[in-house]
Amino acid sequence: MARVCQITGKKTQTGFNVSHANNKTKRKFYPNLQTKKFFIPSTGEWVQIKLSTQAIRTINKKGIEAVLKEVGAKF
Repeated sequence: MARVCQITGKKTQTGFNVSHANNKTKRKFYPNLQTKKFFIPSTGEWVQIKLSTQAIRTINKKGIEAVLKEVGAKF
């Protein structure tokens, strides 16, 4: 599976390492992705999702069902 958050859509970005002499070399910025299991009370099932830490904070605030409804996931 790619390095993409399944909730927010965050993915790898490209940029430069910049030295003191202002030399630039290509690099990648990876999102902070975690694999986490959530229990969905309406279906009584556990769902494993790969998501960013920002998405985990959003789920903690709003609840898993509200976030999945926003994204349009079927559960």
